[in-house]
Amino acid sequence: MAIYLTKESKVLVQGMTGGEGMKHTRRMLAAGTNVVGGVNPRKAGRTVDFDERAVPVFGSVAEGIRATGADVTVVFVPPAFAKAAVVEAADAGIGLAVVITEGIPVHDSVAFTAYAKSKGTRIIGPNCPGLITPGQSNAGIIPSDITKPGRIGLVSKSGTLTYQLMYELRDIGFSTCVGIGGDPVVGTTHIDCLAAFQDDPDTDLIVLIGEIGGDAEERAAAYIREHVTKPVVGYIAGFTAPEGRTMGHAGAIVSGSSGTARAKKEALEAVGVGVGSTPSETAKLVLARLEVRPPVPHS
Repeated sequence: MAIYLTKESKVLVQGMTGGEGMKHTRRMLAAGTNVVGGVNPRKAGRTVDFDERAVPVFGSVAEGIRATGADVTVVFVPPAFAKAAVVEAADAGIGLAVVITEGIPVHDSVAFTAYAKSKGTRIIGPNCPGLITPGQSNAGIIPSDITKPGRIGLVSKSGTLTYQLMYELRDIGFSTCVGIGGDPVVGTTHIDCLAAFQDDPDTDLIVLIGEIGGDAEERAAAYIREHVTKPVVGYIAGFTAPEGRTMGHAGAIVSGSSGTARAKKEALEAVGVGVGSTPSETAKLVLARLEVRPPVPHS
């Protein structure tokens, strides 16, 4: 089992013929993702060869869906065109749109996340690494060779911390890892993923990675109290961040006492979530909750 993405998912790549699109499409294919086409109106009708596999290019998302039955799109387009790309995908009826693009204006993100929701399209991102169900499918830029299928569900604001926890817990493995993105407005929240992992019979434990800024983690804590019975382990990035300065992500900014790492840690611990002070300590908390002995260090 998995959430949002499985081996049955058929993936289009909007912007596949660009530099980043080409590079990561090749990586997705190598991970076993069923990439069925790219989208570029200027190159419609062509095919692109990826290590002996030819992937067709369609003129629109709707054309790609008609030809292939695609139900997922990964968006690798410049910020100025991201809103139009997501709206096009939603209008075509795509089920899941993974928006990798960073630097999208917030008013565009507000508009296209609301529009996609009205059309029944789930957005992952923007400004995110995507999601991976190890051994089945990888939609985005998450490295596919740092973990294996397993029992842990992971939801994270941070791309690099997603990768680190995946690697730290590689001997246990993951059901699905979702990088929701760190912008002020995202299409899928911690709470959405908590609900999905709670309902996934093959997820035994959930790892929640947050960071300074906003109140998403506090809201997640309130949701956990009422709705989540599986064990949850957390990590909050940004304890040393100076007040009033944006740190990496557009949403990672602390104003006064709001959005601090300490406040988030306290909110999560108050509902029984074990919160590590470092990623490595977080991994040890996971092993303890699963009653698994720490693995022998790799040589």
